[in-house]
Amino acid sequence: MNLGITIIKSRRSVRQYKDTPVSGDVISDALECARNAPTAKNGQNWLFGVITEKNLLKSIADLTDHGKFIADAPICFAVFGERDWTYYLEDCCAATEQLMLGLWAHGVGSCWVAGDKKDYAGEVRDLLQVPPEYTLVSLIPAGYPEDMKLVPKKPLEDISFTNRWGPAKE
Repeated sequence: MNLGITIIKSRRSVRQYKDTPVSGDVISDALECARNAPTAKNGQNWLFGVITEKNLLKSIADLTDHGKFIADAPICFAVFGERDWTYYLEDCCAATEQLMLGLWAHGVGSCWVAGDKKDYAGEVRDLLQVPPEYTLVSLIPAGYPEDMKLVPKKPLEDISFTNRWGPAKE
């Protein structure tokens, strides 16, 4: 197995972080990974926010329904897409995943917190003073893992098919 495949297969959601700052080099690498994600028609209609201020992290955490642990993360990334761009969701989701993989390549854990279509999306955008033509797609709190829970994944044969789906024939 090659290193890239190992990184992809081993990435897990991390919600508990050590109180260790994430270096500027790691942040830059992760943002470069996000920036290089594919986009429809090479639109690149996105903005990436980097939040490290503790009071701002707490404010964002308080707005979310399932992201209270953002308050304890050393850093949180916010991915915004230009709302009038037809493919903002697909493009920003690709960037989010690439950002998370870029972090994990440096041993920095993260967890995807939903933003798109959430009631708090506009409040987070306003809090971060992002222009109204952008909508929040994801929040990615990150840090060096304090603890990682490895949950089992379904076997490939239970979630895939070739050519057409149907019950297995004996």
